Amino acid sequence: MTEQPGRLAAYWERQLDKLDERERRRALHLPRWRTRKHRRALVAVLVAGDLALIAGATRYELEPRWVFPAIWLSGLVIGGVAFLLLRILTGRMSGSFSRLLDEREREWRHRVTYIGYQALSYLMVIALLYSLFIANTEEGGVRGAMMLSALLVTGTTIPAVVLGWSLPDDDPEDFEEGMGND
Repeated sequence: MTEQPGRLAAYWERQLDKLDERERRRALHLPRWRTRKHRRALVAVLVAGDLALIAGATRYELEPRWVFPAIWLSGLVIGGVAFLLLRILTGRMSGSFSRLLDEREREWRHRVTYIGYQALSYLMVIALLYSLFIANTEEGGVRGAMMLSALLVTGTTIPAVVLGWSLPDDDPEDFEEGMGND
């Protein structure tokens, strides 16, 4: 006797199917950018955006007041665009559930997730030390919170940075086969 899955399990399966379909469509985007050279250029832009966020956080509530928003917004826009493009170019490894990944992709994902976790842990220690260092300055608590947020954003981009830098070029034959099926 076969038992029907519950409503929650059925909903979960539908969500995974939607994610898989979205990834199939996204896999056909930016075909000429799917090289290590282009991904590494985007990694450099993303790191520059992350550094701009950190630099902006050091200037929060300090004179001149226009410096923080200029640096922060620049880093947010530059880093955000590079991050989104890297997520498209690295495919499912940067954002899908394990069920949707093959063995190679799953191994890469586990590797970069661990690296990202370690890097985020160290960045949070740096944020803690920075907060302690500026605690007795004017607006020290808020400035520490801004640094925490900048380092948190930076830490969440680490897996995409590692994948973008490390992945080999996509096989053009695989991509052409995928285009022919559509």
